[in-house]
Amino acid sequence: MAETVLLESTDKKHEKQPAREKSGLLRGLIRTARPKQWVKNVLVIAAPAAAGELFSRHALTQIALVFVLFTACAAGVYLVNDARDADADRAHPVKRHRPVAAGQVPVAVAYSVGIALAVVAPTVAAFLCSPLTSALLTAYLGMQFAYCISLKHVLVVDLVVVTTGFLMRAMIGGLALGIPLSRWFLITTGFGALFMVSAKRYSEAVQMAGKAGATRALLTEYTTGYLRFVWQLAASVAVLGYCLWALEEGGVPHTSVLPWRQLSMVAFILAVLRYAVFADRGTAGEPEDVVLRDRALALIGVVWLAMYGLAVANW
Repeated sequence: MAETVLLESTDKKHEKQPAREKSGLLRGLIRTARPKQWVKNVLVIAAPAAAGELFSRHALTQIALVFVLFTACAAGVYLVNDARDADADRAHPVKRHRPVAAGQVPVAVAYSVGIALAVVAPTVAAFLCSPLTSALLTAYLGMQFAYCISLKHVLVVDLVVVTTGFLMRAMIGGLALGIPLSRWFLITTGFGALFMVSAKRYSEAVQMAGKAGATRALLTEYTTGYLRFVWQLAASVAVLGYCLWALEEGGVPHTSVLPWRQLSMVAFILAVLRYAVFADRGTAGEPEDVVLRDRALALIGVVWLAMYGLAVANW
């Protein structure tokens, strides 16, 4: 009788083990897809919001779909990147805990899922969105895979590629809805992205100074002085581009209660200055953490969004 009970208990343990392994693999895949980074993809609403065409049923449906598809593409890139960098990540004090480097997700599985997402997302976009949307997703994937393979080892080009990824996020919502993209929108978004990217690199360089095990080889080639110059220059151009947009009436007199476009410059500049505090300290290595956790920056962001919305609505 005791032997029978023991055998039944052993069988149950064997039944539970595959379920636990599958659950662990799924959690590992989700972690590798970087859910915290998905906040970046909210940029897909930027162009429709700027044009005041965000709240129709068609626009909301398309934007939600584009958000999901861009997230799938980015997740595919993260999976392939972590599979390629698994050996190097194991030597890093923090990145060695990533699921692929830690062995929670096999390298082959990471490659397979990543490539599958990269194929499915543009294909779905071609049928449910527009050819331009699919083309932009394909271009994003091609650029990011080239970055994973070689471009991340090329000085300055690595900054341009990451910045362009942000710019593509901001553009794709407009392309999906057929909205023309203004020059000021592209300039402000592009240099704003470069500001955050170069501030991130600067913070990483400061934090890794004198430490072994850095997996980003270019951090040893960039000087902190150069990276500081880049983020200061980018912040200046982003502010200039935004101010030129705010001061340009486009020949149409505003009929709103207050000049919200001009007033929004104050909030935008304050947001850049607040973020620059973290960049200057070398603590902007995780931009999403800075944006989500700093209450003052969040408050400034809410005020800016309100002013920007009132300007677009001409209220």
